Amino acid sequence: MKKAEATRLTILQKSFELIYTKGYQTTSLDDILATTGMTKGAFYYHFKNKDEMGIAIIEELLKPTFETTFMRQLQGEGDAVKLLYDMMYTVLMKNDFMRVEYGCPAANLSQEMAPWHSEFTRVLNELSEAWKKAIVQCVKNGKKNGSIRADVKPEQVALFMMSGYWGIRNMGKLANSSSVYLVYLKQLKDYLATLQ
Repeated sequence: MKKAEATRLTILQKSFELIYTKGYQTTSLDDILATTGMTKGAFYYHFKNKDEMGIAIIEELLKPTFETTFMRQLQGEGDAVKLLYDMMYTVLMKNDFMRVEYGCPAANLSQEMAPWHSEFTRVLNELSEAWKKAIVQCVKNGKKNGSIRADVKPEQVALFMMSGYWGIRNMGKLANSSSVYLVYLKQLKDYLATLQ
């Protein structure tokens, strides 16, 4: 990796941590410069402004993480109900990228920025749609291999699972405890069993 690429990645990673813990709007450019140890000139060499950097965080850090953590697990063969449950269990209980006390960074940015910034809305919607598409495809695969009933509507399953995820992440953040995740996972397992 070239020095300029490494510097840009450092800015994104350190800024992400700061934004994840403090919030996007309450994180100033001065906060970012202090955390990254960059000068304004170095920052502006890589990004026109803070919003361009924020979009890059979603595109270059969050999207690949979601691809690996949320979506790739759903591409396996076999029992779709198990794949769906295992994905959610892993995302909630075994994911070091997202911490309980700060919730889901994509959900946080959606709540904080989507109503006010069309470019954030676009990239966050792309992220959400990619996850939805992966769930839908998993359900369709399950219908083909007989692990999910033929009458199940894949889009409804995806919407139910995603809305449950966004909600339980916020509840975990409020409780500052992953114990609420266990209650959700139990109910999710019961729900998924109805799809068989």
